[in-house]
Amino acid sequence: MVEGSGRCAAVPVALDEETRGVLQRIASSAKAQVRQVLRARIVLVAADGAGNAAIARHLAVSVNTVRKWRGRFAERGLDGLKDAGRSGRPRRYDDLVRVAVVAAATSTPPGPAATWTHAAIAAQVAGTVFAPISASQVGRVLAGLDLKPHKVTGWLTRRDTPDFWDRVRDICALYRTPPKGTIVLSIDEKTAIQARERRYPSQPAAPGRATRREFEYRRHGTASIVAALDITTGQTLIETIQRNNAPTFTAFLDRLDRILPRDKDIHMVLDNGSAHTARHTRAWLAAHPRWHVHWTPPHASWLNQVELVFSALTRAVLRNGGFTSRNDLIEKIDAWTIRRNEHARLFRWTYQGTPLKETA
Repeated sequence: MVEGSGRCAAVPVALDEETRGVLQRIASSAKAQVRQVLRARIVLVAADGAGNAAIARHLAVSVNTVRKWRGRFAERGLDGLKDAGRSGRPRRYDDLVRVAVVAAATSTPPGPAATWTHAAIAAQVAGTVFAPISASQVGRVLAGLDLKPHKVTGWLTRRDTPDFWDRVRDICALYRTPPKGTIVLSIDEKTAIQARERRYPSQPAAPGRATRREFEYRRHGTASIVAALDITTGQTLIETIQRNNAPTFTAFLDRLDRILPRDKDIHMVLDNGSAHTARHTRAWLAAHPRWHVHWTPPHASWLNQVELVFSALTRAVLRNGGFTSRNDLIEKIDAWTIRRNEHARLFRWTYQGTPLKETA
């Protein structure tokens, strides 16, 4: 309808309570898209009786924008505030080509290559369906399907032994409520720690720039350690070992047996490493009845708390450290252990978030 002034009459907008509530939530949302917030505000002001020109001035938009969304809402309701579908450019490649891309990306590449590249997939598709396709287009097809043949995620098949959960419950109970009058130890080895020395000095961090470390390094051999963590105090005994075998392991147990109080039983958490399960070790355990072993399930050595000590050692010393010799590496491990024991904190078992964490 044309008014006397020559302007079109504004399309009336009526809202029920439910629709008004939806629009108000969108208009006040901090997470909604800006264009959706604007459209909701246009409709809300229009429902209060304002004209198009007044709404345009209030929201700093054009009159045509107000007229468009006011009219679409009056015609189709909330659906009218959604973006219209766009047809886009027609597909250049048919479904057969897309299926060939997926088939290649989800198969084993021809040897000797072990990983697909976009260019290799494009060549494979051209030889399969006789349709040329660019490497960049292969990338777009794979991105649309969230398919990433160049990425590999490691995994380990869990061995569901019949007593898997029994072992888990046993170790969890040992950590949470250690038997009174006993000593509880978590023992394991960390082997083949490399003593690496950077060829050139590192550059310290600066504002806006991370620490810069030279890639090249010199190797000065490796060292292996065995560690026993007292779970009730958090203190750790770490010794360097020459070989990771059963005689070396039982020699470490002999030293522990001599220094620990003779009147206390000892509970020990062990994984299923060959040095721990060997006949020689089992014979030693049979000859020392005050030692009680709690075996972690196969492929579940993360239940062994001493792994947390090894993780802390790696982060603090090994990962970014430089070592001029094997002895330098051993000395720094010993110094870190002594310092940690001076302020040792026990680990506690929780069921919120991370299964194992240090107490504050």
